[in-house]
Amino acid sequence: MGNEIKSWLYDILNAIAEIESFFGDSPKLFEQYQSDLRTKRAVERNIEIIGEALSRILKHDATITISNSRKIVDTRNRIIHGYDSVSDEVIWGIVIRHIPLLQTEVQILLGE
Repeated sequence: MGNEIKSWLYDILNAIAEIESFFGDSPKLFEQYQSDLRTKRAVERNIEIIGEALSRILKHDATITISNSRKIVDTRNRIIHGYDSVSDEVIWGIVIRHIPLLQTEVQILLGE
């Protein structure tokens, strides 16, 4: 695996760590997320970063397999280009369901 891909994988891990830091040690509650505009925007920004990094990885090496990578890239595009139609529920679903799996898969790819 090339250094560029490793760099993008580390960008994904850093964005995931930042998302996790917004919640601290408290349980992740949708209602709290939905009512906190700053956290919502910060999470969306990090999903943009994750989506861009995944897009670059897929363009550079299509043999790398990461679950739901296309959906995450599509969500990144939706956040950027269709910002007025971004659903809190979709973003929350990514945070709760897809981010933990993504983190595990990226760590495996990096051999961590």
